[in-house]
Amino acid sequence: MVVFSVKPFFTVLVVSLSLFFLLALLSPHSSFSLNPIFGEPSQREVDIWSVRRLVEWRPCNWWLQGHQIGLLRISWFAMVGVKLLRAALPLEINGYIRVDCYGGLNQMRRDFCDGVGIARLLNATLVLPKFEVASYWNETRQFTFLFLGFADVYDVDYFIQQMNGFVKIVKELPSEIASKEPIRVDCSKRKGQFDYVESVLPSLLKHKYISITPAMSQRRDRYPLYAKAALCQACYKALRLTKSLEMKASQLLDAIPKPFMSLHLRFEPDMVAYSQCEYPGLSPASIKAIEAAQVDRKPWTGELARLWRRRGKCPLAPNETSLILQSLSISPTTNIYLAAGDGLMEIEGLTDTYANIVTKSSLLSGEDFTSMHGNTKAALDYYVSINSDSYIATYFGNMDKMVAAMRAFRGLYKTLFLSRRGFAELTSQGLRGKELVQALWKIHRDDFAMGRGSALPECFCEFKL
Repeated sequence: MVVFSVKPFFTVLVVSLSLFFLLALLSPHSSFSLNPIFGEPSQREVDIWSVRRLVEWRPCNWWLQGHQIGLLRISWFAMVGVKLLRAALPLEINGYIRVDCYGGLNQMRRDFCDGVGIARLLNATLVLPKFEVASYWNETRQFTFLFLGFADVYDVDYFIQQMNGFVKIVKELPSEIASKEPIRVDCSKRKGQFDYVESVLPSLLKHKYISITPAMSQRRDRYPLYAKAALCQACYKALRLTKSLEMKASQLLDAIPKPFMSLHLRFEPDMVAYSQCEYPGLSPASIKAIEAAQVDRKPWTGELARLWRRRGKCPLAPNETSLILQSLSISPTTNIYLAAGDGLMEIEGLTDTYANIVTKSSLLSGEDFTSMHGNTKAALDYYVSINSDSYIATYFGNMDKMVAAMRAFRGLYKTLFLSRRGFAELTSQGLRGKELVQALWKIHRDDFAMGRGSALPECFCEFKL
C-alpha cells in the first residue's frame, strides 16, 4: 500500500499552475499580453467597435409616446407656469405655410423638418415644400425632374399618414388662395419660440399663406414639446424614399459585399477650396482643381493657417483618413462603401491601404449613373449609410448628422465621427508614428464610448449604460 502526503502534492500543483499562467501572460501571442505599440492589452486591437459604450442616444420618450403625452410643464424660459396639453390638433388654423428649401438633399431635409416644427408651433397647415436644388448642384442638363421636387424623392402619402395628429398637411391649397404666391417672410434672424410667435405669426394671420426658410441658428430646445415632437416625427419616422428610388437604393445595397462599412469622405475640390486650408504634397491635378474652385476664397497662410487647422476646420485628406482608420484597428481587408460626391481627390491615399472599396459609379451602370441627379446620388448614399454595418464620417455635415441620428433611432451604434481637431492638435504637437497612432486611438475610443456627436439632441435623450 503506497502512502503519500496530499500537502506537498497540492503545493507542487499550485506552483506549476502559477508558472503556466505567468508564461501565458508574457507570451507575445497571449490575448492578455501588452501591445508594444499602444502599451495596452492587445484585446483593444480587435477594432474600435469592440470598445464598451458608456452612453447611448435613443429617441426621447416624450416623442415616441406621441399622442399619449399628458400634462407637460414647459420650461420657465419658454412660458412661465403654463401647462401644455398634448391633445388633438386645433380645429381652427392660422393659415398655410410653405417651407422653401435650398442646397443639398440633407440640408433641405433639415430645413423642412424645422419648418414642420414651426408650422405646428404657429398652428398652421403645412403645404408640401419647395425644393430648389438646381443652383446648388450646378445642374445644366435637362432631367426628367429638373428641380427634383419633394415628391420626386419622398413618399408623399406615407409622410402625410405618419404626420397625422402632429401637424395638418395638404397636397393642394384651397381654391381661394391656390392662385396666389405665398408672402415671403424672412426668418434669417429668428431664433426660438418667441421670435416665430411674435414676428412670423402676425404675417401668417394677415396674409394666410406665407413661405419661410428656417434659420440655421434657431434654438429648437425652446420649442414646446408638441412642436418638437412634430419636428422629430417628420425627420426620423415620416420621411421615406419613393418606391422607385428605394428600389434603386436597395439594389445598390444588395450589390455591396457584406459585411461593410460606409465611409463618408469629403475631399472634393469645392470642399477644400471652401475650407481655405492648405495641403502640402497634392498632385498638380488636385491643385489645379482646387484653384479653379477657389474664386476669391484664398487659403489661409502662416499662423492663421495653423490656428484654423487646429480648430478642426480642415477636411481630412484620404491619406489622413487612412492613418486614423489604421489607428482604430480597422482591418485593411474591410469592405468599404465610399459615400462621396463626384470629383474626390487624392483617393490613392486611402486605396493604397484599403483596397476593398466600392462606389456608386462602380456598382451602377454607366448610363444610369451619368443621368442621375446630384440629390438622387445623395439619397442613395444616405440609404446605404443608414443600413451599413458601421458608419464613419470624416466631416460633421448635414448628411453625417442625419445618418448618425437615424442609425441611433434604429439602434445601430457602430457610428463614429473622425476628429479633425484631434488629428490637427496631435500632429501640430509633433507626434508621429506609434505615439500618434496611440493618441488617435485614445481620442476616438473616448468619443465612441461616450456617444459624442452620434445624434441630434433635440430628438434624442442620453441613456447611461
